Amino acid sequence: MTDTAIIVVAAGSGTRLGRGVPKAFAELAGATILEHALRDLQWVGALIVVVVPTGYEADASVIAARAGIDALVVAGGATRADSVAAGLEAAGDVRFVLVHDAARALTPATPFSRVLCALAEGAGAVVPVLPVVDTVRAVDGTARSGGAEALQSLGAVVERSGLRAMQTPQGFDAALLRRAYAEAGDARAAATDDAQLVQMLGVEVVSVHGDELAFKITTAADADRAEALLAPEGSGVDELRTGIGVDVHAFGGGGPLMLAGLEWEGQGLAGHSDGDAVCHAIVDALLGAAGLGDIGGLVGVDDPQYAGARGEVFVRRALERLGAEGWAPVNVAVQVLGVRPRIGSRREEAQAALSAMLGAPVSVSGTTTDGLGAIGRGEGVQAIATALIRRR
Repeated sequence: MTDTAIIVVAAGSGTRLGRGVPKAFAELAGATILEHALRDLQWVGALIVVVVPTGYEADASVIAARAGIDALVVAGGATRADSVAAGLEAAGDVRFVLVHDAARALTPATPFSRVLCALAEGAGAVVPVLPVVDTVRAVDGTARSGGAEALQSLGAVVERSGLRAMQTPQGFDAALLRRAYAEAGDARAAATDDAQLVQMLGVEVVSVHGDELAFKITTAADADRAEALLAPEGSGVDELRTGIGVDVHAFGGGGPLMLAGLEWEGQGLAGHSDGDAVCHAIVDALLGAAGLGDIGGLVGVDDPQYAGARGEVFVRRALERLGAEGWAPVNVAVQVLGVRPRIGSRREEAQAALSAMLGAPVSVSGTTTDGLGAIGRGEGVQAIATALIRRR
């Protein structure tokens, strides 16, 4: 995904956090907030640009290396918008840009994957959001004395069904975001996020579902919450589970040959959907690891809405199901058995496509059965997947 850059904004002062250092360099559960934010970006394969306060560039480079990230570190500006602009300049000529707040350090891979998928499908600006669950009221601006604090009169209740709380990473067509910054002028300093600048151009901003773990660490209470999630009492590690999935499809389908989310030369695989045995095996491995059944229980075996559906559709459904239970994929390995297609010829492409789908590293290998059985006679393709998932 070398056409994508992720700008991690870590230049905030952290005054409200009260740790005496810029927020991203405060420690939680034995590591800085910045390190926690970078750890889950290893799977993306994108250019990572980290924007930090002037004078903290060397520290940030060490932190990125400790997180396993080869990052480009640049100095930010006086405002958040100035810092994002510096990151945009450093990102160079890329197609897509994701802007992510380091303060949302617990953000799992799933929102990144959803944003990347939406951009790949043609969206120009994408934001992860969550429904607003609290009752929201306006204030009428009238204040009166109330002892130690000024009391303010409340106005009408704001209908919350149409409200959404914005999160990051926010994803953009890079040229569009550069244009938004160039044309915003003085207004960019007052913008609270990058999507606001894009909307000023009259461009539609679409949303994908965010994640409860992507909350912003701003106050001491936020830090306590994050630390409790990172190092729960009595346990210093995540809950881990493994699963195995197997799928087989015979040749004979009327559509193209689909495997690992890619189209290959040759006759297609038979099935109600597109017959992508690799994606289907991955779905069963993920669901099995979480104890959530299998692909048949997830989408049914003959539902008309999934006739001819691509394997990526089922992978997304499985990730949504896992996410609802607090699970996220760590990595997946798939072995493809068959005479054709030759997996090795496009292994890296397949791994990149699947990793983007899952928001986690996926390795792919191919082998044959030395002519034994139906697979060995070239009558079909089998895929075996193993998945490791975690829950914080």
